[in-house]
Amino acid sequence: METIYGIKELPRKIKYPVATLGMFDGVHRGHQKIIESLRHYAVARKGESVVITFDRHPKSIIENRPPSFLTSLEHRLSLFERLGVDYTVVLPFDRKIAEMSAENFICEILVGWLGVRCIVLGFNCHFGKGREGNITLARNLADKYGYEVHDCLPVVYRGQTISSTAIRQAILQGDLENAEAMLGRPVSILGTVVKKSGRGKTLGYPTANLDLHHEVRPPRGVYGTKVRWAGQDHLALTNIGLRPTFAREPFVSEDETPEIEVHILDFQEVLYGQNLEVQFLFKIRDEIPFQTAEELKARIEKDKEILLKKALPLQHSTV
Repeated sequence: METIYGIKELPRKIKYPVATLGMFDGVHRGHQKIIESLRHYAVARKGESVVITFDRHPKSIIENRPPSFLTSLEHRLSLFERLGVDYTVVLPFDRKIAEMSAENFICEILVGWLGVRCIVLGFNCHFGKGREGNITLARNLADKYGYEVHDCLPVVYRGQTISSTAIRQAILQGDLENAEAMLGRPVSILGTVVKKSGRGKTLGYPTANLDLHHEVRPPRGVYGTKVRWAGQDHLALTNIGLRPTFAREPFVSEDETPEIEVHILDFQEVLYGQNLEVQFLFKIRDEIPFQTAEELKARIEKDKEILLKKALPLQHSTV
């Protein structure tokens, strides 16, 4: 997959762009159905599948809301690539885009710049100023601008349409099973490995500490997880919490926001500055304080036993 940032010269090999549009937060089963349809029409017309998304959520500009996502931009790009998308266009969502009418967005960006020949939209896709653009408007303008339009029906789970909002609520409540069923893949987070105190290494359990870039996370606790690195799956223990055993000691440039610490079993690579995706398999226990470091180490060994017993068959499974 090739990623294009902003409105700039397009690769000459894009001859027949088949495009879709949206934030696709979570890239859940509903989004996957849209992308599957997108690729179907691209192949049938010997064209190229193009996903158009934004560098930030429109609500962060329009409503000045603090960001909270299932998937950051980097995470979404990774998931698009796994789904076989040919190109992703990342547009900067700014005031100019926010004030652009839906017809002007079609005329200037989709047709004038991209040269779109076929548009595939989700049933609830909205775009343009005031969210006036939708599948109906796109169809009404199809003859005028010379493209074809196809819609994609919603995906239903347990009687309700799958949505990013429902998945976000399930993850925040720790309901990994239902969140995974709606996502169509394990609940996962992607973050950049940052340097912290190095206490885990001192204890004999080095951890990768993640900056999630505003992605939502499950509740505090210790989880059996899996990470993929260099084409291989590795089992890991992931702690989400405030490190209560050492909470009385002063932090250095840290606040009370729950931290993400990933101990990858039998792993020696240095990951600072790299993006790491963590897939949640199951919860092992709540985060609890221990009186001594030795008690904590004994508990970690027990957590490892639980992880290996329950998850070892998944170690070499396909993502």
